[in-house]
Parts: sequence; C-alpha cells; structure tokens
Amino acid sequence: MFDEEKYYDAITEFKRLQFFDNQKLYGYLSNKMIALSYKHGGKFNDAVKYLSKAELLAPNSDSLFAIKIEIVKINLLRKTTFRARDILEDLKKDTSFAGKENQIIYWKAWTFIFEEQWDKAAELFGILDQNHELKRLCNNTHDMSYSPQIAKILSTIIPGAGQFYTANLLSGLLSLGWVTLWTYLSAQAFLADRVFDGLMMLNFLDFRFYNGNIQNAEKFAVEHNREISDWMLNYLCNNYRGEKP
Repeated sequence: MFDEEKYYDAITEFKRLQFFDNQKLYGYLSNKMIALSYKHGGKFNDAVKYLSKAELLAPNSDSLFAIKIEIVKINLLRKTTFRARDILEDLKKDTSFAGKENQIIYWKAWTFIFEEQWDKAAELFGILDQNHELKRLCNNTHDMSYSPQIAKILSTIIPGAGQFYTANLLSGLLSLGWVTLWTYLSAQAFLADRVFDGLMMLNFLDFRFYNGNIQNAEKFAVEHNREISDWMLNYLCNNYRGEKP
C-alpha cells in the first residue's frame, strides 16, 4: 500500500498489524511507516506523534538516529526550523552518534535553506564538499537576492536609491521626484517666511514620502527574496535528486 502511494490505506494496515502484534515484534517498523504515511499525506503533527513512538522502540542507535532525522525533516516541512536545529544540536553532542557528523551538518544546512539564509547553507554544504551541488545552488540564490538593510540605507541617503537597487525604477523615480518637489516647496515657504506652511509640508508631505520611500525599498527587497526563495525551494523539491525533507 505504501509503495503504491495509498497512504491512508497503508495507515489502516499498519495499525491492524499493531493490533495483532501480540509479541510487539513490529512496533518500531509499524510506527515508523504510519508516521511516513502521515507525512506524505501532509499530517505532520500525526507523523511526529508516531515517530516519537518509534523512537522509544528503536532497536539500535542507527535506527534511533534515522528516526531523529525524520523528525528533523518534518520540522523543516512545517517551518519549525528552531526545533529541527535543537534536535540536530542534541545529536551532535550525543557520543553514541559519533561518525554521523556529516549527516548532522547536511540537515543543519537545510534548516538555513528553509530560513532563507542561503549563504549560511552554502557554507555548510561546502564543509561537506566544495563542489556540492547544493552549495552552488545556494550561492546562486544568495547572489540573486537583495539585502533589505542595504535597500533601506540607500533610500535613507538618497530617496529612490533603494528602489533602484531592487530594480524598481519607476517607484524610485517617483520617490525621488516627490521628495525633491516637496523639499523644494518647503524650502521656498521658509524663505518666504511662511513658516507654518513650511512645517505643514515637511510634516505631512515630505516626511510622508520620505518614510514611504524607505519602507518601499525594504518591501521590494523582501518580496523579491521571497519569490527567489520560493522558486528555489520548488526547484529543489522537484529536481534535486539527493536527500531532501
């Protein structure tokens, strides 16, 4: 049933196996397979529940490690990366898993992928292999991303510059134009001793467009990065042939 991708039927059969397993010979295997079936069905909480049961019945350290990694994968899929990283740190400290360092590094790199920290992910994949395919893909994704902080700084210094940096030229030109216009009008008001008019323009117009230009620069960078990250995650899901969550 599982191999035929009939996951809910597989769950029923494995639960039936548990019911008739009086000697508890198949507790580890059945709980693991029920968990994986729930995982394929998108029932991540149920999957973790049965993986936790399998964890208690693991016959050896290799089996226990395999279950821990499956729990890490599910935490990645449900975006609880902090929990995945905690588990990996515990595995790293556990001497019974000596020799598993590369696998721990590999899955820690995946936590950075799901957090969209592509440069950190690339660094860890590089520890495993300088020519690792995932290192190259992560570096490419990082290079295509914009820094929201840089975008904000640029637009703080020169209105519109952050939008130019994120390739939003029209928005950048509009921001630069509006801020320049209202700054000029405010200055003219002060020079003509129309102090109240000048202050009103600064408070309600110049500051509004100036702050909006900074916020837009950051927003454009974040939106661009999210699009790039979503595209790359989808690419990895469908095309990467190595281990993945």
